[in-house]
Amino acid sequence: MTTAGLATVSVDEALANARRLLRSEPAAALAQVRAIIAALPVSAEAHRIAAHALRALGREEEAQQASLSAVSAAIHDPALIEAALALAENRLPDAEGALRARLKADATDVAAIRMLAEVAGRIGRYADAERLLCRALELAPGFGAARANLATVYYKQNRYAEAVEMLDAVLGEDPDNPAHANLKAAALGRIGGYDEAIALYEELTRRFPGHAKLWMSYGHMLKTVGWQEDSIAAYRHALGADPGLGELWWSLANLKTIRFDEGDRVAMETALAAADPADSGRDDDRLHLHFALGKAHDDAGEPEAAFRHYAAGNAIRADQLGYAAKETSAIVDAAIAVFTPAFFADRAGSGDPAPDPIFILGMPRAGSTLVEQILASHSAIEGTMELPDIPALALGIGREALGDGRRWVEAIAAASPEKLAEMGAAFLRRTQVQRKTGKPFYIDKLPNNWLYVPLIRLILPHAKIIDARRHPLDCCWSNFRQHYAKGQAFSYDLADMGAYYHDYVRLMAHIDAVQPGKVHRVFHEALLDDPEGEVRAMLAFLGQPYEAACMAFHTNARAVRTASSEQVRRPINRDGVGQWQPYKAWLDPLREALGPVLEAYPEIPNLFN
Repeated sequence: MTTAGLATVSVDEALANARRLLRSEPAAALAQVRAIIAALPVSAEAHRIAAHALRALGREEEAQQASLSAVSAAIHDPALIEAALALAENRLPDAEGALRARLKADATDVAAIRMLAEVAGRIGRYADAERLLCRALELAPGFGAARANLATVYYKQNRYAEAVEMLDAVLGEDPDNPAHANLKAAALGRIGGYDEAIALYEELTRRFPGHAKLWMSYGHMLKTVGWQEDSIAAYRHALGADPGLGELWWSLANLKTIRFDEGDRVAMETALAAADPADSGRDDDRLHLHFALGKAHDDAGEPEAAFRHYAAGNAIRADQLGYAAKETSAIVDAAIAVFTPAFFADRAGSGDPAPDPIFILGMPRAGSTLVEQILASHSAIEGTMELPDIPALALGIGREALGDGRRWVEAIAAASPEKLAEMGAAFLRRTQVQRKTGKPFYIDKLPNNWLYVPLIRLILPHAKIIDARRHPLDCCWSNFRQHYAKGQAFSYDLADMGAYYHDYVRLMAHIDAVQPGKVHRVFHEALLDDPEGEVRAMLAFLGQPYEAACMAFHTNARAVRTASSEQVRRPINRDGVGQWQPYKAWLDPLREALGPVLEAYPEIPNLFN
């Protein structure tokens, strides 16, 4: 049909005719839709039918281009406009329903595929989002938006090296896009590419000097590599652009080494008053401001005001996260029931035999960063960061075997020796990107790996495990006044935190009983009292000779990503001991949840034998 012929039939009739021709006469279908496109270039469906016809004719490169043209034309497609509006208004079920209906009619609509991937990503179904985006790129390799979305999905799944690789391709096509460069810098920071990340942030802040969040990210990276004065300057510059951005004030407080002056306190109170509690979109600003003001009042020796702010910030965050303490307790119950001496004996020799990893774990804020910094000053041991890979492997086998990551204990119980070895090798492979030196051993300092110690013993039986432990009240209070960028959902309620500490001690006592001598425990207070003796004991456990450099850990210029980054750049001190005491009047829920664990510290293992 010619362009002129369209005058005698409707576009809908012409499209229907082209669809009928597709199966038996793709060349005729192509001619039909090209006539439609000539008359109506914004017909997304005509471009999609053209892609189908071209594929049927074996003209894949042209088909991919037609798919891209369909994406461009999709902004005029009423169905996709409605789906996009639902996405913008966060009506995800409506968006998903409309997009699934579209893909049922045409499974190769790459615009709809990308939008459905966005729905999946927003609700945390990153594996589904990845699958959809890979399909979109298979159909239209030049679809830059899908490639950028896939980079974000990799980042969200802690696959930072893949995110960087994908972003390199995205920036090759769109080099001036600040959002892509910002994400690349963040991903580089997660794999130790600090110099390149800082260079990217320097370029971005030159181009966008008034962009507060860019300056904040730049400050975070400067803090990580130990350039504290520069990081403070970056945060202060960002506050000049947006004094109401609560995360900036918390970033300054989180350095732990500065004290807010009266002008800062007034500015924070002003910003908090402006953040309307009725506006849930300002919840993050309010909770960050509360945590920062808690620090300000704490420094001023005003515990009642400090606790009021800490409690308010924690309440907002607890409401956002919805932590369920009973789920952690259930996993610990299951682990104690399953991982018996006989269970480990039956699987002796399983797992990957590599001795390279050293796991430092326990409660957050228990001194694990100090232990890591000491050990990373040894000539044979490399420090990395808090790696997400052990929890990812555990949750992955739970989902793979039973459809629920939380059931990883059951899944591991049924795993074959080959599967255990495969998981150990997967950890080594996934973490290789973090190893920047030729040192034979490297540290994973994720505190929450305590929950997965049985898994570590099964998949990496020759890895070393150090449990960093601190007095329950000091440790838990330190957590309560700490806002974490992500994770640690247990830490925003005193009773939940006490239950979490209790579960941690309970599982570690079980491991001591069923795998005696496989975990070395470092009590923080003992390390403060006798640093050299404790360091020698740790190194003996690791099979390494004592080195004096370990006692000069505070001079180590390595990057540190945790909340203790500035504290471990100072010699050992007792500043953190007893900080809970001014707040004891408000800590009854914590004490009750800790129960006998509190009184038994540090001889806790005997409680559970």
